[in-house]
Amino acid sequence: MSTPGCPHCFVGESPQDSAITRDINRTFPAHDYFKDTGGDGQDSLYKICKAYSVYDEEIGYCQGQSFLAAVLLLHMPEEQAFSVLVKIMFEYGLRELFKQNFEDLHCKFFQLERLMQECIPDLYAHFLNLGLEAHMYASQWFLTLFTAKFPLYMVFHIIDLLLCEGISVIFNVALALLKTSKDDLLQTDFEGALKFFRVPVPKRYRSEENAKKLMELACSMKISQKKLKKYEKEYHTIREQQEQQEAPIERYERENRRLQEANMRLEQENDDLAHELVSSKIALRKDLDNAEEKSDALNKELLITKQKLVESEDEKRRLEEESAQICSQLSERLEKQQTANRGELEKIRMKVEGCEKCSILFSKEGRLKVLSTPKEGSEEDTDEEKEALKNQLREMELELAQTKLQLVEAECKIQDLEHHLGLALNEVQAAKKTWFNRTLSSIKTVTGAQGKESV
Repeated sequence: MSTPGCPHCFVGESPQDSAITRDINRTFPAHDYFKDTGGDGQDSLYKICKAYSVYDEEIGYCQGQSFLAAVLLLHMPEEQAFSVLVKIMFEYGLRELFKQNFEDLHCKFFQLERLMQECIPDLYAHFLNLGLEAHMYASQWFLTLFTAKFPLYMVFHIIDLLLCEGISVIFNVALALLKTSKDDLLQTDFEGALKFFRVPVPKRYRSEENAKKLMELACSMKISQKKLKKYEKEYHTIREQQEQQEAPIERYERENRRLQEANMRLEQENDDLAHELVSSKIALRKDLDNAEEKSDALNKELLITKQKLVESEDEKRRLEEESAQICSQLSERLEKQQTANRGELEKIRMKVEGCEKCSILFSKEGRLKVLSTPKEGSEEDTDEEKEALKNQLREMELELAQTKLQLVEAECKIQDLEHHLGLALNEVQAAKKTWFNRTLSSIKTVTGAQGKESV
């Protein structure tokens, strides 16, 4: 086969143009590159699918082929994606599955069932009892290489394996899927099994951890080409025997029933894809509307919070200025009062020191001295002197009492000023704490709301 040119080289009309256009709109509708009708992604995808339908006139475009082309487009330009698609179809044998009324595809189904019989006998027996055949659940696995239903990060691994090992890796992945789902499938009936393959199986591997484990299991399985060739010979032998035993009309009727079943299955898958497309678009529109509403609400809350923060900062500055002013005033008053009290005490001390009699009775520290008892033989004071001394002593005691009273009043004033200073400091501290708590509460509220939205 010669190397194909670029997609733009195949400009002829395609008989499958309407089918291509219909499939393009259903291919990865939630992906950013392909979601816009008429966008770059859909335009490139249309060119590749149309080019292949013109290039391969025998097979043309097949339903679901757009998914494989889209996966390739996510990794390379149009020209390379088209070349790789042609290589997979021709050299890797994918186009053989579409030829001769899907004869090779049914051979692959037979090989898969024989591998199940060998590797998962209990599940094979269960499907046999239900009348569930491989073509009823595995068609898209082979025809689209798992690209139509499974998450992209899993599909990328499968395409890598296929390009390295060949198309037989489909059996590895299929057996791994059946093994990991065996317990659930053994509990289902016919309808339940078909539904399980359509929804829960692809959904399970949206988790990257589950997809990774599945691919590890698939890679660990050893499926020899010799065994696949043996099963292929068995299939062809059985088909030859059936053809020899059946009359031509019966054979045509059987082929017709098989084609009708395939057609019904493809129509069902088509309807499922259409429903998924509509559901995805509705969900995306709803999510976008919710996101816009939440964004507007958060922006409003952010503006309110910023405004409160500015107001809180202004209030903080005002309180700090008032606090500094109050502290300065109280400090000045306290210093003046202490200076006045020290002056009054100094005056009293100087008066006491200047009085001879007071100096005899009081020490320099202002304490009353203990008078010594006069010695025997000294002259006795006259009654008048005693009376005069008693009068002076009473006057000095009165003056001392007044001085002590003034000192007590001064101390009371100092205590009163200290009390006022403490109250002022408490008010300033309470104001700071109230501002800080209100600001912190606002920030926590906004942060909490944003945290919930991100979850």
